[in-house]
Amino acid sequence: MNSNKFKVSALLLGLGAGAPALAIDSVHETQDAFLTEVFGATVPAPKLLELDGNAQSQLSATLGHPYQQARLRYWKADGKTAWVIEDKGRDGYQLTTAAFAVKGGAIDIARVLIYRESHGEEVAELSWLNKFSGAKAAGNQLDRQVDSISGATLSVKMMQRMARAAITLDSLTPP
Repeated sequence: MNSNKFKVSALLLGLGAGAPALAIDSVHETQDAFLTEVFGATVPAPKLLELDGNAQSQLSATLGHPYQQARLRYWKADGKTAWVIEDKGRDGYQLTTAAFAVKGGAIDIARVLIYRESHGEEVAELSWLNKFSGAKAAGNQLDRQVDSISGATLSVKMMQRMARAAITLDSLTPP
């Protein structure tokens, strides 16, 4: 494993009105390490993409729901665009933070940054994530089937949706 990458598991208790919420955060890679992997030592300044009605409509078609933010930060240089996005496997699940580099309308690099569920974490394994490399859009799906993982079906589908969303987002950025 690359020395810039690390894995830390932390148990977090959210105290608020009502019973405490229990979540497990597994940090697989930092955003900075991902951006360095994509762009090298010279990471471009972040830009903002306004998720207007048209963008939200396209993302909703891909994700199956509107994206939770009105704007999204991205990085673009040397024909690559990097995205850090979040989604959940289904209602009631915790958000997973993933990062994707898109080059020429295809996924170049896929990474899980933070995984917050108690099962399905196999989607963060590099050998599985590398199967996204070269994937392009095919309607609201990808042009290839990414192998399922036993016990992680919803997480696999979530990662496929997020990869397709990254390609959609890339198509919305100025050249």
